[in-house]
Amino acid sequence: MEHWKLHTPQGPSALQTNGLVVLSIAVAVSGALFLDRYFVRDVEVPLFLFAVAISAWYGKTTGAVLALVLSCLTFDYFFVQPLHTLYISSSDLPYFVIFAAFASLVTWFSAIRREVEAELRRARSRLETEVAERTQQASLLNLTHDTIFVRDMNDVISYWNRGAQELYGWTAAEAIGKRSPLLLKTVYPKPIEEIRAELLASGRWEGEIEKTRSDGSGVIVASRWSLRRDPNGQPAAILETNNDITEHKRREQEIRTLNVELGKRTTELEATNKELESFAYSVSHDLRAPLRHMSGFTELLQKSLGASLNEKSRRYLGIILDSSKRMGNLIDDLLSFSRISRAETHWAVLSLEQLVQEALSEVRQETEGRKVIWKLGALPAWPCDRSMLRLVLVNLISNAVKFTRTRPQAEIEVGCQEQGPERLVVFVRDNGVGFEMKYVNKLFGVFQRLHPTEAFEGTGIGLATVQRIVHRHGGRVWAEGQVDQGATFYFSLSKSQGV
Repeated sequence: MEHWKLHTPQGPSALQTNGLVVLSIAVAVSGALFLDRYFVRDVEVPLFLFAVAISAWYGKTTGAVLALVLSCLTFDYFFVQPLHTLYISSSDLPYFVIFAAFASLVTWFSAIRREVEAELRRARSRLETEVAERTQQASLLNLTHDTIFVRDMNDVISYWNRGAQELYGWTAAEAIGKRSPLLLKTVYPKPIEEIRAELLASGRWEGEIEKTRSDGSGVIVASRWSLRRDPNGQPAAILETNNDITEHKRREQEIRTLNVELGKRTTELEATNKELESFAYSVSHDLRAPLRHMSGFTELLQKSLGASLNEKSRRYLGIILDSSKRMGNLIDDLLSFSRISRAETHWAVLSLEQLVQEALSEVRQETEGRKVIWKLGALPAWPCDRSMLRLVLVNLISNAVKFTRTRPQAEIEVGCQEQGPERLVVFVRDNGVGFEMKYVNKLFGVFQRLHPTEAFEGTGIGLATVQRIVHRHGGRVWAEGQVDQGATFYFSLSKSQGV
């Protein structure tokens, strides 16, 4: 910020002072002699006092003393008998003393007046500087779009910047002189007495306040108060800055409302899921007994009547047995799927390579008589549930084995695509029949199949089970593939879900 400094001229030099004094006395003597020639008497003393006053004013104390001495000498020489001598009789001495005292008094008054005027000039200079600074500060405050206004301790507004006008609608002329709580219809978050006590104690206060614009619309502001004190330390004014947070508070309220609604829907969905799982478990469990009876009696019927049955009847009985077995497998998978959500998770840091080997041992019998090339990459230890993650690997590797059955040489790869401190991505890749990517969203649904049962067996629950287990491990599962170009299944694991 630019400051202005008043430059005062330097005082006269000693030579200039002496010249001024001599000139003043010379003018006084000349004037007195001229008037005396024309019989104008008793003007000498006023003229000499005037000369002393001028010398005291411009020459200060030094000039005044010199003027006093010269006045006494010239007055005695030209106007006291005997003339043109410096002789002073005892009877004339009191007059010289009185003249000297009176001249000293004039000098003293001149010095005081000069000092007073100098102090007034300095005060005016300081005032002009302060006014210039305050004006520039006010101009800068008025340039900002932040809402700023100043009020006294009675809440009467004394300053109102452009930002306040833009936010509230009142001009400075309309707002200044009004009490801010009445003008803005302020609603405080707590009693105003408590706010003022905090402001007086710390000099600052912050909070959210509701106010009203000139058009009657409400606004919520983040308000900051700063207390200004006078030179005696008494509270003098409050500078208040406001930031409009109405839209922010509206969004917060919308988010809270949405969260409440989401919580309700989540609770309802959890309850529905539990009911569906309980229903699926009950139905699957209750279906087991009649299915066993159907399968058992069909086998007995096939044994007892096998020789007497014709080809068509034997085929019918075979279809019934195959359907019963498929139904049994479907029920078993459905029960396993429903148990996953109810099963307790046991977290431990396990070697994923060891889990892959266990999964390979389980599916090894499915590869008998086939040529399979296995590519097993390095996998780290990771927090997981052993039985659940083992089931994920078994399902994915078993799928890879199944869908490469038509290949003369199957290639199956298990590895780690990406690893970070908190996230791991594992993949199972094969060179099997693949799938069309437009159907990828159906892969992980219950009972969803992309290939006919006659070509590839299965119940369509395996990948849904994989997805549920991966979700319980804080990750997600996805797939990529092309028809006759193989497929790759990925699943991620989050360490934050483990121990």
